[in-house]
Amino acid sequence: MDENVKKNYEYWCTSPIFDDATKSELKSLEGNEDEIFDRFYRELEFGTGGLRGVIGAGTNRMNFYTVGKATQGLANFINKQGAAAKGVAIAFDSRRMSPEFADTAACVLAANGIKAYIFDSLRPTPELSFALRTLGCTAGIVVTASHNPPEYNGYKVYWEDGAQITPPHDKGIMAEVDAQIIGEVNAIKDYAEIKKMTTEEAKAAGLYEVIGKEIDDKYMEALKKLVLHPEAIKQMASSLKIVYTPLHGTGNVPVRRVLKELGFEQVTVVPEQELPDGNFPTVSYPNPEDKKAFALALDLAKKIDADLVLATDPDADRLGVYAKDTKTGEYKVFTGNMSGMLICEYEMSQKKALGILPENGALVTTIVSSNMAQAVAKEYGMKFIECLTGFKYIGEQIKFFEQSGSNEYVFGFEESYGCLVGTHARDKDAIVATMALCEAAAYYKKQGKTLWDQMLAIYDKYGYYKDSVKSVTMKGIEGLAKIAQTMENLRANAPENIGPYKVLQARDYKLDTCKNMETGEVTPTGLPQSNVLYYDLEDGAWLCVRPSGTEPKIKLYYGVKGSSMEDAENRSAELGKYAEALLG
Repeated sequence: MDENVKKNYEYWCTSPIFDDATKSELKSLEGNEDEIFDRFYRELEFGTGGLRGVIGAGTNRMNFYTVGKATQGLANFINKQGAAAKGVAIAFDSRRMSPEFADTAACVLAANGIKAYIFDSLRPTPELSFALRTLGCTAGIVVTASHNPPEYNGYKVYWEDGAQITPPHDKGIMAEVDAQIIGEVNAIKDYAEIKKMTTEEAKAAGLYEVIGKEIDDKYMEALKKLVLHPEAIKQMASSLKIVYTPLHGTGNVPVRRVLKELGFEQVTVVPEQELPDGNFPTVSYPNPEDKKAFALALDLAKKIDADLVLATDPDADRLGVYAKDTKTGEYKVFTGNMSGMLICEYEMSQKKALGILPENGALVTTIVSSNMAQAVAKEYGMKFIECLTGFKYIGEQIKFFEQSGSNEYVFGFEESYGCLVGTHARDKDAIVATMALCEAAAYYKKQGKTLWDQMLAIYDKYGYYKDSVKSVTMKGIEGLAKIAQTMENLRANAPENIGPYKVLQARDYKLDTCKNMETGEVTPTGLPQSNVLYYDLEDGAWLCVRPSGTEPKIKLYYGVKGSSMEDAENRSAELGKYAEALLG
């Protein structure tokens, strides 16, 4: 066994810092060198968004000690910024250990003199973004692993603007947490450095405040103000049939509440998936991007003849959608790009019709999202802004708009089933997306159309864009090494052609270069540094390659524009094969 791994393992098994349950779990692994290695070959990395990993004992796992260490680093950073007085808001989802990890974070903050505002029970991630802005906090924490499998949990950090941490704060916090990653002298080198305080002591000191209903009420009011056609909802409330599943997560209460308060009468929740359960017993993968997650909801939809079928992920920041095709009676699946574009077109067209579309409005998206967004922005005279992958960069743009007065945010979305209507939060919000989509469904039903009919109308208007993503999993230390090597090989040898498509331009966001493949001219990308490669191809096609920031995967994003839906499907399938072949 590797000496460092052995040393770390023995330290965790014997040190008085760690509790008896942790030691017992680890001692039961004696002789299982592969498992011990995987738990101790590295520290669970505190990346630009926080932590995410399998729950369990060890340095490479989510547990009280890795959560405490991350929080101690965050507390050190906040105190050095002189921002402790404003406090930190904390929310958590339905996963195993989420309430316990949230409490750990609150107590570590309190032990460092920083007040924690912690929700009384599970809440959606976007409500945390809203809460920290409403309370005027300096930062926020959400304990969630989003749509990962049940064995995972995670820890995301937000800053005072309500968005997940971006430069320079992300690097500053990372530097405080882990010397392995940044090499900073200030980083925490021992779990003994974590300051501790019990929940009772923190409450007695006035540094632990439980929040709940008052924030919920304000959040609901903020969402309802965004409705454009309340009269359409009123007219269609009794006839529009909606099936919804929270997939055992946080969406059940807020989604049902906002739809009920707006007047929707025919909302049916999948009973088997209604209640929170961190084991996600009815799905193998609690992700609305996965068609299998919709099995129970679609069965129910067919029984009651629903117009649309909706699912939110465990922390309710992503929304999956099916809608009925009036011609065939089938339920058609929407990708994140499709639902994002449908909501975008609805919001912009109706704001224009109502005379409230700002002249200096902006549509913000990510480099891996559909190129249709550019066409929609042009149609409505909106500024089009592309950011790196991650909704935090879209949230950051809202902050920039407010600081400079240059533009007014109208809509933002990313391909991974997330969008934001309004600026009440600075992260993708499946609660407001559900509300907007149901409003749009009522508006179009009034015209005799389903959301699928409207999607086809959007394709007719802008062109047949088809955007896809493939994830190639490479697990373990060998997988991480292979992902790194694959990226470096592509970086050193930019392809001239990808299948039948000529590469027009190669963008390298790590090196900040944008190379014209015909002339050889190199210009900067204009975006922050990130390990992402992007190829602009002939005929409006494109391909982007990036490692996942939260999972041991390398992701291939690609898009085409066809002359018809069938042509676009064929082109996409072909490009997908050539893209995967690039990985070797």
